[in-house]
Amino acid sequence: MDTAGHVHNVQHLRYLEEARIDMLCVLAPKHGVSTLAAGMVVAQLDIEYLRPLAYRPDPVRIESRVTRVGNSSFDLAHDIVDGEAHYAHATSTIVAFDVTAGRSRPLTGDERALLTELGEQPT
Repeated sequence: MDTAGHVHNVQHLRYLEEARIDMLCVLAPKHGVSTLAAGMVVAQLDIEYLRPLAYRPDPVRIESRVTRVGNSSFDLAHDIVDGEAHYAHATSTIVAFDVTAGRSRPLTGDERALLTELGEQPT
């Protein structure tokens, strides 16, 4: 929280991280794709703060969707919302990463299919 009682900008990034973890580590394995849970790195993240988010105990909603699926990476769009209020919009590029080799790796067919499906509606 900042001195004005607003959620600090770093916390917005944590909210996005939680949404990304939920999508890749919880939702993907439920669809039979467990490989998205490991070896994914954030290559780029851009956030636009649209209005202050006052600190409160109630959670906000993070709407996430896949907007692009490439050979070894994909893009996500996120919106931090609550009812009619839109607090922030963010985009990120996630790269599939081979930890052992220390470099990017191609997305598998199953990963690409699920990511394409996740692009059809917000999670």
